[in-house]
Amino acid sequence: MTNINPDQASSSPGTNSDTPSASIAATQSDAAPPPRLPRGTGRRLHGAIAHKLGTAILSGEYLPGDTLSGEVAFSEALDVSRSAYREAVQVLMAKGLVESRPKTGTRVLPRNRWNLLDPDVLAWAFAGEPDIAFVRGLFELRAIVEPAAAALAAERRDRADLAVMKESLAAMRRHTLATEAGRAADREFHNAVLQATRNDALVVLSASIGAAVSWTTQFKQRTRSLPRNPIPDHVRVYEAIAASDPAAANAAMRKLVDLALDDTQLAMTR
Repeated sequence: MTNINPDQASSSPGTNSDTPSASIAATQSDAAPPPRLPRGTGRRLHGAIAHKLGTAILSGEYLPGDTLSGEVAFSEALDVSRSAYREAVQVLMAKGLVESRPKTGTRVLPRNRWNLLDPDVLAWAFAGEPDIAFVRGLFELRAIVEPAAAALAAERRDRADLAVMKESLAAMRRHTLATEAGRAADREFHNAVLQATRNDALVVLSASIGAAVSWTTQFKQRTRSLPRNPIPDHVRVYEAIAASDPAAANAAMRKLVDLALDDTQLAMTR
């Protein structure tokens, strides 16, 4: 029997995620059942179930086209209420991972339907060993968006934007990127660059870009410390934006993203 820990409900960057069990919907074993979770834990409980199912789907335990076990079987296997399981499925449906229809059950949708930029989906992807093609795709997205955003920021930033970037750099130095506080500062730096573009369409991407930055940074440190210090790369981006030099800001951000991809690929080959 698989137990659900409500503390897994949050998948924000910096929260450790458990790898899904070999079969979430496994039948109950002959061993003595663990204590049932108290009912009424609400969002934390169905968020924890969504985390378990989401990581199973992102890891390939369930493939596109697979039908999940029925509501009754799943709720019994996970030792949770049927309503909590239904709410978790609603979460997965909202993120494009599954569809649920009467009589046919809950089916995993094709990967091109998944909202891969959703921060929770990114967290589920990095809960295990992410696919290198997916990681490369994230960096390709960043290489398209962030250099252009840095150039716009160099043209449109104000003193408040620069202050946020400068404070973020100071926090990154103080805490280092090996800590959650340092990675939070890293996210804030990239968010500040997007905010400084004054482009609402780009600002909407800030949560996704920030989550991608944080998860890849955490991932490449999973076995040992970062191979080099990336903070000077961020400083060069800041200096170009502060100098109102769009070309230099574009080049500095492109270099930052390229080097981050190199570091991540090195981590994935170890």
